[in-house]
Amino acid sequence: MTADTTAAPARTHNELLKESNPTLAGTIAETLADPQAECLSDDDAQLLKAHGSYQQDDRDLRKTGKKYIFMVRCRIPGGVVTPAQYLACDELATRYGNNTLRVTSRQSFQFHGVVKGGLRPLVKGINDSLLSTLAACGDNTRNVLAPPTPAMNGLGTLVHKHARQVAAAVAPCTPAYHAIWIDGQPLDLGIPENRDFVDPLYGKTYLPRKFKFAFVIPPLNDMDIFTNCCGFIAIADGQGKLLGYNLTAGGGMGRSHGNKDTFPRLADVIGFLPPEKVVDVAKAVIGIHRDFGDRGNRKHARLKYVLEDRGPEWFRGEMQQRAGLEFEEARAFKFEKQGDAFGWNRQADGRLFLGLFVETGRIKDKDGWKLKTALRQVVERYQPEVRLTPANNMILANIAPAQRDEITKLLAAHGVETEPERQGSLLRRASMACVALPTCGLALAEAERYLPSLITRLEALLAELGLGGQEITIRMTGCPNGCARPYMAEIGLVGKAPGRYQIWLGGNEACTRLARVYVEMVKDPDITTELRPLFERYARERRPAERFGDWVARALWPQQSEATNWP
Repeated sequence: MTADTTAAPARTHNELLKESNPTLAGTIAETLADPQAECLSDDDAQLLKAHGSYQQDDRDLRKTGKKYIFMVRCRIPGGVVTPAQYLACDELATRYGNNTLRVTSRQSFQFHGVVKGGLRPLVKGINDSLLSTLAACGDNTRNVLAPPTPAMNGLGTLVHKHARQVAAAVAPCTPAYHAIWIDGQPLDLGIPENRDFVDPLYGKTYLPRKFKFAFVIPPLNDMDIFTNCCGFIAIADGQGKLLGYNLTAGGGMGRSHGNKDTFPRLADVIGFLPPEKVVDVAKAVIGIHRDFGDRGNRKHARLKYVLEDRGPEWFRGEMQQRAGLEFEEARAFKFEKQGDAFGWNRQADGRLFLGLFVETGRIKDKDGWKLKTALRQVVERYQPEVRLTPANNMILANIAPAQRDEITKLLAAHGVETEPERQGSLLRRASMACVALPTCGLALAEAERYLPSLITRLEALLAELGLGGQEITIRMTGCPNGCARPYMAEIGLVGKAPGRYQIWLGGNEACTRLARVYVEMVKDPDITTELRPLFERYARERRPAERFGDWVARALWPQQSEATNWP
């Protein structure tokens, strides 16, 4: 008899680490309690991600040695925060962080510059406010997105309810989180239920990589729905009654420079499902990623590669078995645009909401613009609900009309404007950047600290060419992982090295089309030089009301070589 020499594929270190630590406890609690330890071990730093934190260092200070700091991220389904929760986060950012809050591209808050001694009290304070950091990072589901604009009818309220239900159903159940961050103690692994713990949804090794859910209501694609691992597109009748959802699967932005086996991908539309099956379907999608995702190559581990390799028809069949339903054909829908509502707007109930542009998502105080102080005073005095958007902005909701002038004056006293055109130009309000340097360990180039000045240069160039006042979505990231979704932008700038960027062009207003690589690498001072001839052609050749990204796809893409057209 011939021996079976077929060996199981090798698994990554992360997979072996999760298997040996199914509670995700590691020795995190012991290290937090050790005043001599300035950082966590490499293995614990990996496990820490599932608890909502990244171990980092201040890269501006590396010449004098590593100064370890932590980023902590909240998990806020739908991005809705009560006044009390906002004030708690504001105070915690001052006490334990760098006195700023970062609105993320997934409708949550990040705290930056946290030292090890402040890590547990910060996370406990977040939990005391009835928010959480569990599964805000790591190989599990991240924050579940839902439309931030206050509901115009019952449809928006119901979609948010379903988003919260999904978030609750797919949250990990590890007892280590409560033990470490609430009790401040190592998890007792002598108890059988802890020693033998297996998460009922994720199993012992959780997911091969991160996973992203989102809900969206057409015609506004403010969620960039096709960039998510799994999306629910709300389908309603003419009176705003929810009929069900079109399911999407297999989207994702992350890639690696020089590795064409990695690429951004738009999700496939799988089919239509009734509202009551949302949670079952969400758990079934998680199960497919858990069981079929690549655990031997983390660069090939996202759900998008399962869809790419096996196809949407296979996925539909597997889903129907697991979720116990037959998908109907996808219902008709159309996305017309993306973006946030700025300035004062009226809600369906007669109250007002205020959309505020937060440049690069950073809530802070600086000379002449004290947004953090102003927001704290507004929330303390008027108690609005706070909503975070996937474009790094925020909304103050449920405001009585009689309070409008008072709030406008209070904000203006701190340099914060409420009229949209005074909050920033159309170009600036349509821009996004990831955090990048100095805190993100993956950043190859600047993003948040650099994009505002680049926008100023581009505004001047466009005005010179008679294109002032144009809205062009511009997104910049410090690395190819794509946290600010640059591959969907009309102009995407992706860091390749210090001061050097890859230029992507051709996304559209509805965020339904991937951009393409235009220039492999350009130095930051030369970005405007590289774009000038394109803007000149656009000014001459554009059709009435044609956006820059649509002109690129119509006029520029056919002139590019096949190699340049990747992907």
